[in-house]
Amino acid sequence: MPAEKDLLGAAAYERCELCPRRCRARRSDGVPGRCGMTSELRVARSALHFWEEPPISGESGSGAIFFSGCPLRCVFCQNHEISSGGFGLPVTTSRLAEMMIELKAAGALNINLVTPLHFAPDVREAVLLARGAGLDLPIVCNTSGYERADVVRALADVVDVWLTDFKYASGALAGELSAAPDYPEVADEALAAMLEGVRAAGGRELAPDGSMRRGIIVRHLVLPSHADDSLAVLDRVWDLARNEVDLSIMNQYTPNEACRRAGGPLAGPVSDEEYEIVLCHADDLGFERIWWQEGGTVSESFVPAFDATGVEGPELG
Repeated sequence: MPAEKDLLGAAAYERCELCPRRCRARRSDGVPGRCGMTSELRVARSALHFWEEPPISGESGSGAIFFSGCPLRCVFCQNHEISSGGFGLPVTTSRLAEMMIELKAAGALNINLVTPLHFAPDVREAVLLARGAGLDLPIVCNTSGYERADVVRALADVVDVWLTDFKYASGALAGELSAAPDYPEVADEALAAMLEGVRAAGGRELAPDGSMRRGIIVRHLVLPSHADDSLAVLDRVWDLARNEVDLSIMNQYTPNEACRRAGGPLAGPVSDEEYEIVLCHADDLGFERIWWQEGGTVSESFVPAFDATGVEGPELG
């Protein structure tokens, strides 16, 4: 564990290896890494979010903090304003901690850190600051699944719930659509590390209201014309985790402008038949907790307004 914690030390941004890209960018000197970010912590939005799975959003909403930048380059990304567009305001770790306290005061069920781990040292420090100031909500790490396993382990003491994607089983498809041909192996290792941490903490736990206090939800977005890869993804997750995870299978794929212009399979929605095939396979494998979406979810309404809501404010003293 000491070696893992060193990953999140003061020198983490000097030659950055926080994500699987291991780009060694001098982020502390203002050089952006493959994530698109320097060491300057940047946040695009901090507000209640109601569009996650029921154990995360409930009726009160999840306290979602959206970070700028992302190590992946998904051609179909809906959050491109912040993932690759650079939108966001610079904040200190103290201000990040205070956002968490403000979200608790607003009634959030949890603190939902969205794509945060290219800022892992600051995130860990901010959670500890917030806990010292009275934060007692579960911390959710909302991730693409493309994470270093040792960084996941280093955060095991501050993350309660992993809300993780498992996007691809095919390295070729991952390379084509996200410029990450190593995605399947990386996601396998990251999920295994998440499982280790949750097991060590006592396993999955729900609050009396059904909200998740500790556990893992694995998300998979079904892509048009790629149901075969979706089936292989479910096979990988089942082989690794069985029913230690909740499974969320999403049909909300919405082509962005770039995909619509390019044409081809990604220019349109997932068919009902494709989605049903994937749902049936999950059931056949034996997954007991499956979240699914009913028709009509193809919409950009799932994407919040990235307008710096909740980012500016006073800092903890």
